[in-house]
Amino acid sequence: MKRHPVFIALLFMLFALGVSAQSTPIGVWKTIDDKTGEPKSHIQIYEKNGMFYGKIIKLLPAATTDICINCPGDKKDKSLIGLDILWDLKPYKDYWSYGHIVDPANGKVYKSSIWLDGPDKLMVRGYIGFSLIGRNQTWHRVKE
Repeated sequence: MKRHPVFIALLFMLFALGVSAQSTPIGVWKTIDDKTGEPKSHIQIYEKNGMFYGKIIKLLPAATTDICINCPGDKKDKSLIGLDILWDLKPYKDYWSYGHIVDPANGKVYKSSIWLDGPDKLMVRGYIGFSLIGRNQTWHRVKE
């Protein structure tokens, strides 16, 4: 059976698109509560002007608040739905860094880096000062 070159090229392009789609944090991610282990929210990560942002698009039953009470600046007293809690992440080598993340439970803002740990896990690091002083969370890709 003779293979058609256009068909082979199309398969290659689809494979390449699938691989590149998995090498970006863009998508919807489920956060997990550090204390209870319960799913807490869905965060949509998106790109704008070459930087990455993450906004809450859904609160799950384990969410402890629906308003960013102690958050600084324009985030104070805003609904969590639609709120960017992750912002200004820039691509750097094989991860995204130099951004910030806010903890909606207490309003504290931390420096942040994120990286993929496989196609369906996103590691999110919040830290003070430099990256050694901080903690990681694992977010899980939401399959649509």
